[in-house]
Amino acid sequence: MPYLERRGDVFVLYLGSEEQHGADEENRFHPDVLARLNALLDEVEGAEGPAALVTTATGKFFSNGLHTDWLFANPGEMHGYLDSVHALYARLLTFPLPTVAAVNGHAFGAGAMLATSHDFRVMRADRGYWSLPEIHLGMPFTVAMNALLTHRLTNQVAVKAMTTGHRFGADEAISAGIVDTKAGADSVLDIAVEQAAGLAANRKPNLAVIKRALHGAVLADLATPTTPENLAFGV
Repeated sequence: MPYLERRGDVFVLYLGSEEQHGADEENRFHPDVLARLNALLDEVEGAEGPAALVTTATGKFFSNGLHTDWLFANPGEMHGYLDSVHALYARLLTFPLPTVAAVNGHAFGAGAMLATSHDFRVMRADRGYWSLPEIHLGMPFTVAMNALLTHRLTNQVAVKAMTTGHRFGADEAISAGIVDTKAGADSVLDIAVEQAAGLAANRKPNLAVIKRALHGAVLADLATPTTPENLAFGV
């Protein structure tokens, strides 16, 4: 399960489990993982004073996104499950602390969108892709996911990413504006923590207000309930 560590003013949120630290976990969004992530974010929000958040993982993957095994085993809970994923994106977009994603490895699908929900992104330089493979899986984007991606990416980058499933390495992701910078495998987290620490003093009451206004256009769509009418797998 996800866990926290603290480095000075920076909280580091690991998507994988502490027991498997360093292993190649896929870090998919099982409902229990989503609940744990929200509980840890509550803990971070409850801290006093200057603070910032870095989200990362260890091993080969940042996150492979939706937990498709659970999803297809529980089709009756699909829409509520997707809404909980959307709610996590909205929470990060408006998080009252500066946020940085340290993308240590592959970020696919909903995992790529998780990285994109942070204020800033540092990506591993030598290995790993940011990619939206839904086109190859026969899966549409929800109203909320479409809104997030078209809000955070330029139109032509969104077209390339969403309609081709293109895999962006670090250099191409920087050129496309998907991530902000890159770092070596051993320094991705350190660079992200350094960046976050430099922003920690911006943790003031007005930060969330600014973020809500900044992302106002997408937040309403992120709150749109997923229904059979606006989601049809396989179309």
